[in-house]
Amino acid sequence: MFEKNNSAKFAFFYLLSLVSLGFLAVSVGIVIFQIINKNIVDIVEEWQMRYDLNALRFAMSAIIVAAPVYYLSAWRINKNLFSGALPKDAGVRRWLTYFILFAAAVVVIGYLIALINVFLNGELTLKFSLKTVTVLIISAVVFSYYLYDIRREQAEGQKNKVITVYFYATLVMVLAVFIASFFFVESPAQARRLRQDGEALNRLMSLAGGVDAYYREKKVLPRDLSALLEDNLYVIERNAANPVTKKQFEYKIISGNKYQLCTDFQTSNKKSDTEQYDYYLDPQWQHDAGYQCISKKAQDDIGIKGVVPERVPVY
Repeated sequence: MFEKNNSAKFAFFYLLSLVSLGFLAVSVGIVIFQIINKNIVDIVEEWQMRYDLNALRFAMSAIIVAAPVYYLSAWRINKNLFSGALPKDAGVRRWLTYFILFAAAVVVIGYLIALINVFLNGELTLKFSLKTVTVLIISAVVFSYYLYDIRREQAEGQKNKVITVYFYATLVMVLAVFIASFFFVESPAQARRLRQDGEALNRLMSLAGGVDAYYREKKVLPRDLSALLEDNLYVIERNAANPVTKKQFEYKIISGNKYQLCTDFQTSNKKSDTEQYDYYLDPQWQHDAGYQCISKKAQDDIGIKGVVPERVPVY
């Protein structure tokens, strides 16, 4: 009767717990990894060894969704084991518990391979050691819980203290990691301001490209932005204004092929080399918050590389 009426339902709960556990365990590991990357830096590290704010945000999002789903599904499974609705020796329980262990083993093997590969590629021994310990602790918790659960002799009508301790101890650990992550990520409002300033920079870069094109063709800087906007030949009108203030960027000729582009920024994008994760952003476009002018040199040869423009103080 059980196999006919309940096996599909409990298969659903076990598979749901498997998926949510995967997201939860991996995301907890990512958060800890990024905290390690943030606090232990090495200027010779490659991008995959560095602090990654986007990875941290993703892990936080996954924990918010996966943690409630996992603990709810685990609670339902244990509730049905206690009531006898799910027999301890039910085939669906044994098969899917071992399948969870198998999936966890695959993830752990993949993590360890990746960690060793990065270590062999030059990662600091301290960082490698801390990350390896993190993976081993997470995997030990998962494996010990499910191995104990599948081997326990009595489930129906008996409150199991070990299962209860695992349930609440791991919940506290997940909450602690999640709370810690907030100290290493900006608020959604700050993230939006950064994205808005990023869009302003993209438009400034487009504007600078238009000035370069104008200079290559006419061998002189445009007298003002209206010369660039004529017939949308060099710059489209949309890219001549700050997306937040809606004000047109200021364009100032300094001398010869030197000029400035000025606008208001809400944030600063200046970061140390070890904190810089926007690799597409050239250092010459760094700015502080507030009204800023960035000095540029128009290039009459599109093939010129490595020219670093002077930065003129903002008055």
